[in-house]
Amino acid sequence: MKYFFSILALILLFSCGSSDIKSETDTYKKAKESLSDKEKKNPLKFLSVTGDDKKNLIGQTVINGNVTNTATVIAYKDIRIKMLSYKDGKMVEEHEDVIDDLVKPGNTKNFKTRYRLPKGTDSIALSVMSAVVADMEKDKK
Repeated sequence: MKYFFSILALILLFSCGSSDIKSETDTYKKAKESLSDKEKKNPLKFLSVTGDDKKNLIGQTVINGNVTNTATVIAYKDIRIKMLSYKDGKMVEEHEDVIDDLVKPGNTKNFKTRYRLPKGTDSIALSVMSAVVADMEKDKK
């Protein structure tokens, strides 16, 4: 009889523990799917661009920039960057570039572009316009 209660207690202990682990795993999977959906629907919330500019010897403005993906699950590609050039506080020129590299979650990609901007341009602003959600299996690079 003593062994019966011990075995019964062990069975109850193991059955309760496995359901807790299963429910935690299910909760994790649902949270990951929810996060994935958010990152797919709103790539602009998870992408940022920074950069600096300088003139080269032939008068072109060279922009060295970085695109950062702060998403935790989704990778992006074909990221459209808008560059606005200003002179005396007024926008004088606008350019668009596409960064076609795969930017994985939590990573940063460098890029470099060159433009011949209007004389007297005193500042440049960069922003992300759009991005395509990448299929990690197809787009491995």
